[in-house]
Amino acid sequence: MINYKHLRYFWVVAKEGGVTRASERLHLTPQTISGQLSLLEDHLGTTLFTRVGRNLELTETGRLVLSYADEIFSLGGELEEVIHQLPTGRSQLFRVGVVDVLPKSIAHRILQPALQMTDSVRMICREASLDTLLAELAVHRLDLVLADRPIPPTVSTRGFSHKLGECAAGFFATEQLRQQLKGDFPHCLDGAPLLLPSSGNQLRSNIDQWFDKYRIHPRLIAEFDDSALMKAFGQEGAGIFIAPAATKEEVERQFQVRSIGQVDEVKEHFYAISIERRITHPVVSTLLETARDSLFADDGQ
Repeated sequence: MINYKHLRYFWVVAKEGGVTRASERLHLTPQTISGQLSLLEDHLGTTLFTRVGRNLELTETGRLVLSYADEIFSLGGELEEVIHQLPTGRSQLFRVGVVDVLPKSIAHRILQPALQMTDSVRMICREASLDTLLAELAVHRLDLVLADRPIPPTVSTRGFSHKLGECAAGFFATEQLRQQLKGDFPHCLDGAPLLLPSSGNQLRSNIDQWFDKYRIHPRLIAEFDDSALMKAFGQEGAGIFIAPAATKEEVERQFQVRSIGQVDEVKEHFYAISIERRITHPVVSTLLETARDSLFADDGQ
C-alpha cells in the first residue's frame, strides 16, 4: 500500500519544481525529502523524476502519479473543510453540478430554495457535461447533479435519477420581429429566422421531429450550446428563440421579448441525480420537494 506521507512529499516537490523549494515549504532537510522520494519510487518500481540540469522534471509515469495525487489531496482538503464546519454551526456545504445544456433560468429556479433555508447553506456550483459530472458524483465530489435526462444506460456510474418534472417548449421574439410574422402560431414559424440549441441534445432532436411532422421550415440563423447566449442574440432581434414555457414571465421581463406560443408536444425534462435512492441530504430533499410542488406542479408528476 502506498505511504501517503511519501506521496505528499512527491506532490509538493512536483508543485514546487524541486527538492530545495519543497524542503523550505515542508520544513524538512533536502536529504530527508530525497530519501522519502526514493522509497516511493522503490515501492512503485519506477522513476518519477529525471534531472535536467539543476531541475527535476516529471517522467511520464510521474505525471500520471501527480494527476492522482492532485485528486487525492483535493478530496482531502474538501473533507477537512466539511469536518471543520460540523461542530461550529457554520454554513452547510452543498455541491451541485449543472449539466451545461440545462437552461440556466430553470437551474436557478431549482437551486434558489437552497439559499432560503433556515440553516445557512454555502452552495458550490459546477457546470460541465453529464459524463464529467457523473464521474465527480461517483467519487462524492458532488452531492447532486441537475440534468435534462436520467443516467444513460451506457454509463456504469452508480446513481439514481429522480424526475423533477417537465414543461413545454416556449417560443419568444422581440416585439418588432413578432409583428413581422405571418399567420398564427405555429405556422408563423415557417420561413421565420430561428435560433436553436445545438444538435446532439434531446430537446433539439424533439424540435426537429416536430418541425418535420407539421412541415414547418424555419430559416435557421444560429445554433448554441449555451442557452443564455442564445437568449442574448434573441434579445437583439436576431431570431426567434426557445425557452421553457414555465419561465415565460421571467424570460419576457429579463430579455424584453414576447411569447409567440408554446408547443406542448415538445417537452423539456428535468432530473436530479444522486448517489442515494432515498434522499437524506437536507438541502437536496428541500430542492426536490420544492421543484415538484411549485415549479413543475402542473405537469402531473
